[in-house]
Amino acid sequence: MATPLNQLIQRQGTQSTKWEKYGGRDILPFWVADMDFASPDFVLQALHQRLEHPILGYSQQPDSLTKAFQGWLVHHFSWQVPEEWVVWLPGVVPGLNMAARTLANDQSIMIPTPVYYPFLEIGQNAGVEQILTPLKLVNGRWEMDIDYMCQQLAKSTKMVFIANPQNPTGRAYSLAELCALAEFIETNDLLLVSDDIHCNLIIDPAAKYQPIAHVLPEIANRTITLFAATKTYNIPGLSCAAAVIPDAQLRARFQATEKGLVSGVGPLNHIASEACFNDRSDWVSNLLTQLRTNYERLITVAGPRMSLLEATYLAWIDVRDLGLNDIDAHFESHGLGISNGKQFGLEDHIRFNFACPEAMLDEGLTRLRESLSHV
Repeated sequence: MATPLNQLIQRQGTQSTKWEKYGGRDILPFWVADMDFASPDFVLQALHQRLEHPILGYSQQPDSLTKAFQGWLVHHFSWQVPEEWVVWLPGVVPGLNMAARTLANDQSIMIPTPVYYPFLEIGQNAGVEQILTPLKLVNGRWEMDIDYMCQQLAKSTKMVFIANPQNPTGRAYSLAELCALAEFIETNDLLLVSDDIHCNLIIDPAAKYQPIAHVLPEIANRTITLFAATKTYNIPGLSCAAAVIPDAQLRARFQATEKGLVSGVGPLNHIASEACFNDRSDWVSNLLTQLRTNYERLITVAGPRMSLLEATYLAWIDVRDLGLNDIDAHFESHGLGISNGKQFGLEDHIRFNFACPEAMLDEGLTRLRESLSHV
């Protein structure tokens, strides 16, 4: 009998961005960060209950949403956050761009790469210069190169953007790494924006996600930390995010950037997120069990090409030795839709989303094996 996480669900014809990209072609999509698992029943039930009311008008976030989020931070990370620190947003990406818009046009931002591709658009969107600093590969793990970041730092640099856990490399930064980053931030009088949307998705049991503003409170007033339930509970189409900003002045500057640009959160979106933040079921543990199983099976195919993954459901795979002129075309010719590493800032790599039922993964791994051995 299929478990909910191994049930194949037909998504063609649902306007799924993930699946419609290859509509009419025999290509399995393993690209965008959208799981092929059903959303939890408790989320669907909350949505059904709200839909019993026939009007879906403009909505304000209820106090219960903030209380649920506060409880979620305490439950998972033992972090007690005052209500006034929380700013609700229609998504993490708007939050990234809003943060950059708090800066003046003659200031700059620093972004370690490779990184989730919307990061690479922040500077242009905000009208500020961006300095890209490569992560370094150390014993199969991608780490921030603090020494190089110091070398590249400009007088105009005022803000650093990171993802923790890191997308696409799958790192969950250690306390020692966060301490080094915090020293860099404080020494150079910088602000830090951290996209922590994958915080629940820890694949390596030896790894641990740690919110930097909590574990290193000495730099909390220099931070904007972005959270959302959308990745963990597979509700990316119901986007809703929270920014935790301890410093009142920074928070006011951040909120001022919303005017005329950022819409509110829709009623179904905050209903779904509140249900997720109130979750105390075995949903996350069951999801992690499935993802860890999928990851182990992926390792048998990708082998040492794949970076050591601690978090997320997104594998980062080195394909330099294949000498491909057109990475997308190569994998598509083997029936695979992947994310090209170039869009994350590092060519000759691919990102592979392994969050799917076993039957889909079976076929995907067969195709991946062939694609990695035939050029």
